[in-house]
Amino acid sequence: MFTDIDLSQVIFRKLPPAWHPYIKLARLDRPIGIWLLLFPCLWSIILASDGILNLTGQSIKMLVLFVLGAILMRSAGCVINDLWDMELDASVERTKTRPLASGEISVKQAMRFLIVLLLLSFVILLLLPHMAIIMGVLSLGLVAAYPYMKRITWVPQLFLGLTFNWGALMGWAAMTGHLSPAAFYLYASGIFWTLGYDTIYAHQDKESDALVGIKSTARLFGENSKFFVGVFYILSLALLIIARYSRESDVLTPLLSALPFAQLIWQLQKWDINDPQSCLRVFKSNQLYGWLALLTLAI
Repeated sequence: MFTDIDLSQVIFRKLPPAWHPYIKLARLDRPIGIWLLLFPCLWSIILASDGILNLTGQSIKMLVLFVLGAILMRSAGCVINDLWDMELDASVERTKTRPLASGEISVKQAMRFLIVLLLLSFVILLLLPHMAIIMGVLSLGLVAAYPYMKRITWVPQLFLGLTFNWGALMGWAAMTGHLSPAAFYLYASGIFWTLGYDTIYAHQDKESDALVGIKSTARLFGENSKFFVGVFYILSLALLIIARYSRESDVLTPLLSALPFAQLIWQLQKWDINDPQSCLRVFKSNQLYGWLALLTLAI
């Protein structure tokens, strides 16, 4: 499996230079966001299938479609975010080299790219069952509104959680044709997970955000951030376990859930809230948490 650095090197070595600004605009050279969007979908599809050993042809089809959908929609979300934040990005050290903020590509080029991504996403959506299509359409409001939330609320991470974890509901609807309590437990679990990891991520930019007036839970919680992230993580894992038990009760669940629990403890121990590199490293480690959570649901 590629790390972010490895994937970036492969992409930029193999593809034409003219494609590079679009790759950067869609953050395809930083695939952690794709994984974070995809995991709630995988959790839902696997749990609705009663584990990995019970996957059917329909389950595998849904997994493939949701992987493609996550890549396309995360890419589209990044373009929408950068169109909203073009001027703000230019004034923040970490984001001033983004293609739109730096002038590497124009707004018209970004809009055309966005249209292509949305059309491809729409094709993927039409291949899903009816209930999942309805859920996908309902998610568009969240996708469009999220970039504005950092301007009007201190908890934009909550709105990111509502948006990024919608796939838990869509995956369940795609597999079962309806929504059940287990789907909402997974959705809530993902929301608290996002509140935790995106608070960690936001600590990279807290000083720049304060200068330009951007709100975040990192600024809201300040030096107490580690406590709040710990609470969010405990709630997230608890809801994940409840989702598993709502489908089947067995002795493996406590043993398997110890693995993602240990990873979350590692995050809290290793995270230095005042070190941007530590924030980024711990944030990226949530890819491992996503896999361990999937293991808890899959066996």
